[in-house]
Amino acid sequence: MTTRRTLLLGAAGLLAGAAGPALPHPPLRRRVPLAAEPIDRLSTAWWRRRHEAKLAEIRTGRHDLVWLGDSITQQWEYVGPPVWRDFQPIWRKFYGDRHALNLGFIGDATSHLLWRMMHGELEGLSPKAAVILIGANNLGRVHWPAEDNVLGIEAVVNEARRRLPRTQLLLLGILPSDRGPWVAETGQAVNRALHATYAASRVANVTYMDVGPLLLRDGRLDRTLFVDPRLSPPAPALHPSPAGMARIAAAIEPTLARLMGDRDHTL
Repeated sequence: MTTRRTLLLGAAGLLAGAAGPALPHPPLRRRVPLAAEPIDRLSTAWWRRRHEAKLAEIRTGRHDLVWLGDSITQQWEYVGPPVWRDFQPIWRKFYGDRHALNLGFIGDATSHLLWRMMHGELEGLSPKAAVILIGANNLGRVHWPAEDNVLGIEAVVNEARRRLPRTQLLLLGILPSDRGPWVAETGQAVNRALHATYAASRVANVTYMDVGPLLLRDGRLDRTLFVDPRLSPPAPALHPSPAGMARIAAAIEPTLARLMGDRDHTL
């Protein structure tokens, strides 16, 4: 028995020696979630057409202000009737004389906005300011956790800073909605993290604002400030109405005017 055990131990030692010295472990790479990976939606016809149309619009001339986002941003283009779907009066009041460009796409998550930014939608631009409002769809069907959403929004901000080095960025927190407790809690967690990074840490050329409380009344979501409950059939409140967007525009205006170096359009 002793001889057999000695032979086995000796064989194990030979195998270990044949393998050579232990190699150092490769450095750990930071996990990159889908929220921070550029993903296109070119297989969706309307999305592809809108992307191509925006590339053509970018080449038409001067753009001093850019809005980057999802359907909440795209709806700035909507015209009534009814009045509760007409966003043009507010857009004209605040942005009509600022050569503003709307780069909002329905259904986009951070990954889709990131892809658009990397594929021409910031090419040749040097606006005075850009407003970033993204992240609502990260909490929708894809249901990405707070950590992933923060990394996705940070990726968007970093890409904007890289491609628009002379532009002041105004980052808005994820707006409140009526999509359940998980969405509400995750959105709040994301906004707290964004505040810690961009408000408390003072990242160059980035100003952070959480305008979500403007859409609350007595601490609860004010559904009268949203379009969705008025649809047929009604849907959970997600998209601010013209009245809701007017509150947001007025609240960010003093900061935006300072960033752009022009007049306060609330006065």
